[in-house]
Amino acid sequence: MAIKIFFLILLFNFWFRSSLSGQTNSMESVPDLQKSMYMAVDGYPCVRLANLSGEIGCSNPGRDKVVAPIIKYKNNIELAQPSAILLSMDDVQGFFSRISNDSSFARNVGGVLVESGVEIQHKLKGFSPAQKFPQAEFAPYLNTTYEWNPIGSGIMWKSYNFPVFLLSESSTSALQEIAMKNEKAEKAYTTNVAEFDVVMQTTKVGTHDSESCLTEETCLPLGGYSVWSAVPPINNSSSNQSKPIILTMASMDAVSFFRDKSLGADSPISGLISLLAAVDALSHVDGLDELNKQLVFLVFTGESWGYLGSRRFLLELDQQSDAVHGLNSTLIQLVMEIGSTGKGLNQGNKNFFAHTKVSSGANEAFDALKLAQESLKSEGVTVSNASSSNPGIPPSSLMAFLRKNSSTSGLVLEDFDTVFANKFYHSHLDDSANINSSSIVAAASLVARTLYVLASDKKDLTSSALSAINVNSSLVEELINCMLKCNPGLSCELVSSYIASINTCPSHYVGVVLGEPSSTPSPNQVDDVSRFVWNFLADRTSTPKSTTSVCSEDCGKNGGLCIRAELDGKGVCVISTTRYVPAYSTRLKFDSGTWKVLPPNSSDPMGMLDPVWTESNWNTIGLRVYTIQDAAYDRLVLLGGITVTVFAYLAIVLTRAYITKALKQD
Repeated sequence: MAIKIFFLILLFNFWFRSSLSGQTNSMESVPDLQKSMYMAVDGYPCVRLANLSGEIGCSNPGRDKVVAPIIKYKNNIELAQPSAILLSMDDVQGFFSRISNDSSFARNVGGVLVESGVEIQHKLKGFSPAQKFPQAEFAPYLNTTYEWNPIGSGIMWKSYNFPVFLLSESSTSALQEIAMKNEKAEKAYTTNVAEFDVVMQTTKVGTHDSESCLTEETCLPLGGYSVWSAVPPINNSSSNQSKPIILTMASMDAVSFFRDKSLGADSPISGLISLLAAVDALSHVDGLDELNKQLVFLVFTGESWGYLGSRRFLLELDQQSDAVHGLNSTLIQLVMEIGSTGKGLNQGNKNFFAHTKVSSGANEAFDALKLAQESLKSEGVTVSNASSSNPGIPPSSLMAFLRKNSSTSGLVLEDFDTVFANKFYHSHLDDSANINSSSIVAAASLVARTLYVLASDKKDLTSSALSAINVNSSLVEELINCMLKCNPGLSCELVSSYIASINTCPSHYVGVVLGEPSSTPSPNQVDDVSRFVWNFLADRTSTPKSTTSVCSEDCGKNGGLCIRAELDGKGVCVISTTRYVPAYSTRLKFDSGTWKVLPPNSSDPMGMLDPVWTESNWNTIGLRVYTIQDAAYDRLVLLGGITVTVFAYLAIVLTRAYITKALKQD
């Protein structure tokens, strides 16, 4: 009998070891165990931003991670406990409206997971989290209640004490399944939860405005680097720099509710692509150095945040800093801005609108546009004066110029007349599917030919003469693929021929200023897009050289610039006037390694309005999903465990006594 019991014990021991061995094979390390328990979720967070008067954006409410069960949002849903809400794009606006109006509901929102999907733009009539009149306080006219963006909800300009993530398409499918499981197993002992790690330093330290967070170093100012370039290059050694300047500008920063999903395809990147394509077209025209006027191209960043780029540029002009060396503000004859150009296609025609402040210079610019239009008649391109019922120019960098000097002659070329054509303005849905490349090509053609008319100062230019200025449509397609898509994204051949990009997927969020601002920043201080624009413009606006020379210490002499230096450490030396201009608040000063907020200056009306935007620091941002058990079930398991332990102890004692007795009998 004892021998039988001994063999049973051996058999149990072998089975137990085998099961342990199998477990070890499948779980070879702690990370393997974590991977089996936790599902990391891909997404794009809404983060915390601050200004001088308070905060906007999203954050965990305290210092700890937020853990909440995942439930699918329905219009009439009531929350009994803090929950992670899975939200479709259809319900976003209604949900955030309810948050503002229903405090008891808002208290139980632990976090929000916004779904994404293919072709969602076609299902929505529109979605814009921006204001109805974006940045109305900077308008150079009194009617600031006008609605340029009628569908704007303004939800991205409010503060939320819970985390919000935009899910990737793959994560959306997974979370929909999990929410369905939770709904079906409502009374089960397990539930699937989301864990949000969006703890902001400003929340931890309690610095809830820009001045206090900059003092405590829990945030950094929004900003980056704008770029300007001259055609032909400006000879700084020459005493004769009296050519009138035609300034052509566009913006390269976008904004959305979700920080790293700011593409801004129509607003403003279509305008940027039009500008780059126009510069490329003009670079193939002979005799540019004989033009009667100086062409200057300017690409701003930070315009979505109080026109940081344009206002800083104007201040640098006043101070005649190194960043704008060679430019004289008194010589600026016309400011032409290329706004949104990606939605000008309508029934086969490409229609654009010139928004102007009435002046002789603006009238001359419009006449030049009409002459360019005539040369493009066969391509169905038309340009019209914007409606006289408009209160003035739409939200644009030109506003900063007009607020600085109301007599500035300016024009903004847009794809809309009285209201935005872009139904996804300042939204993550303003992507490459929201624009048409042929519209951008048409706008670039209009701009290139108009600038040639204005700069040559010839009244007798014929359509045939202008038809020699052609925009490369393949370049436009390539720029769209590089700057608005992840594949190939910033790893595309064009961008890779100039810089070694840090990121592949483009995002045109302005970012924060790293280190002390400089007119000659190191590459690690400048984002991918600004570095690409600088290299591209320096190349396309450079004076033709008989031989290409490798960069040396002498390159900087006589107006030389070293482009493509990131690729091999050597680069190519070209003759070009292309410079970076720091873009950050005019109310900020970098002093002894820290940022200081300057007192308001009554002589600077725009500075008085400057919100001084900053972004909170953070350690990590993460989102993961896992399963937890109900507390009552845990107590039941504990009780069961104690019971099993007691019975096991009794069984061992009885078995031991039985074996002892059996051995004695043998």
